[in-house]
Amino acid sequence: MPDQTTDRSALRGDCAQCFGLCCVALPFAASADFALDKPAGKPCPNLRGDHRCGIHADLRDKGFTGCTVYDCFGAGQKVSQITFGGQDWRTGPKEHARRMFDVFPVVRQLHELLWYLAEALGLDAARPVHAGLRRALEETERLTRQGPEELAALDVAAHRQEVNVLLLRTSELVRASVTDAKGSKGRKGKGKDRRGADLIGARLRGADLRGASLRGAYLIAADLTGADLRGADMIGADLRDADLTDADLTGAFFLTQPQLNAARGSVGTRLPESLARPVHWAAAG
Repeated sequence: MPDQTTDRSALRGDCAQCFGLCCVALPFAASADFALDKPAGKPCPNLRGDHRCGIHADLRDKGFTGCTVYDCFGAGQKVSQITFGGQDWRTGPKEHARRMFDVFPVVRQLHELLWYLAEALGLDAARPVHAGLRRALEETERLTRQGPEELAALDVAAHRQEVNVLLLRTSELVRASVTDAKGSKGRKGKGKDRRGADLIGARLRGADLRGASLRGAYLIAADLTGADLRGADMIGADLRDADLTDADLTGAFFLTQPQLNAARGSVGTRLPESLARPVHWAAAG
C-alpha cells in the first residue's frame, strides 16, 4: 500500500465523478487559449447534459487549447461528491449552484498545495522538514473537508503563504543536494536563482540548469531544446509553448502535468516518473 502522505492518485482529475465544474465555475476570455468569452458560473456551450465535454477529442482544433492544459488536481470530484454530497448543480437550488461554483476554486488551490506537499515528502533531501511538511499536508487535507460555508470564507492566500515557507525550504535542500556529472557538490552555478525571471523567448538550448530555481519564471516560447533541468525547482514556471525537445527533466520537482501540457516536447524529452508525456507531443513530432 502506498504511503498516504505521498500517494497522489486522488489528486488527479476524475471527470466521471465531477459535475463539469471547470466548464461552469471558471471564466474564459476569448484568446489564443479559448475560442469564446464565458463568464464564471455560466456553462460552456460544449458541456453536455451528462457533464462531459462534447468536443473533448478536438479541443485543440476547435480553439480550446486552454482546456487541454488545465487540471483541477482532483478538486472537481472532491467538491461534487464530498463537499456537496453528490448533489448536481443543475438540479439543486440556485444558491446551491452558486455556492458550489464559489467553493470549487478554493478546493482546487488546496489540492494543488497537497500535490506539492506530497511530492516534497517523497524527496529524501527534504527530510529535515518532513515533520513540518506532514503537519501542513494534514492541515490542508482537513481544510478541504470543511463545509461549503467554511470553505467559501477560507483565507487561501494566508494558508498558501504558510505552506510556501516549507516549500521554499524544501527547494533549498533539494537543489543543494544536486551533483554534477562527476558527483561533486557545490559546483559553480549550482542552484542559479532564476526565480520570477523574464525568460520569454529565451535561447536556452543545451543550457545547464541543474539545481536552478525557476519558481514563477516566464519561459513562454523559450528554446529549452536539450537543456539539463535535473534537480530544478519548477513551481509556477510558465512553460506555455516552451520547446522541451530532448530536454532532461528527470529529478525536476514541483513540476505539474498542466505545465507540461502547455509546452512542446518530443519522445526524447525525459520526464519525472509521476508525469505523463502529453499526447500532442507525439502528434507534433
